[in-house]
Amino acid sequence: MSDNETKHTIEGVDKLKELVEAIRICLFSTKLKTQDGATTRPMSAVKVCDKGNIYFFNQKDSDKNKEIEEDPKVQLFFSHPAKGSYLVVNGTASITTDRKKIEELWNPAVEIWFEKGKDDPNISIIKVTPSSAYFWDTDGNQMINILKMAASFVTGTNLVSGSEGEIVI
Repeated sequence: MSDNETKHTIEGVDKLKELVEAIRICLFSTKLKTQDGATTRPMSAVKVCDKGNIYFFNQKDSDKNKEIEEDPKVQLFFSHPAKGSYLVVNGTASITTDRKKIEELWNPAVEIWFEKGKDDPNISIIKVTPSSAYFWDTDGNQMINILKMAASFVTGTNLVSGSEGEIVI
């Protein structure tokens, strides 16, 4: 970020939706008090609802679900280096096997993980309700920013701009 960076608070879920939908894959961390990294796994967000809840499909009998049942506090780390976009979400996870919710969120990409399709008995949905979120977002794409960094080095003036701030949900 440059001297032009802005630190601010964004009300609502629009920024959260924008970043999650652009990045999709996050590192999903459970067992926050005791974890050593072994409880952090890549997962793909399926949807962000109008309330800011983030949904994931998962196997009902997975270690991730067992960890959430023991302690529902989670952290999600979204990163898109090519766009210079980053997001961390702290929240509480809950697990459901509600068939209506599975039907609502189902998409063909999910079928890779569930051999019997949306009727697979091992499907569950993790809902993360955010308690806080923080983002970093660099203006422009990676190639433009590389050129801006080179120009900044030559001129002695930081030309890379962006913003960061808290997202209030």
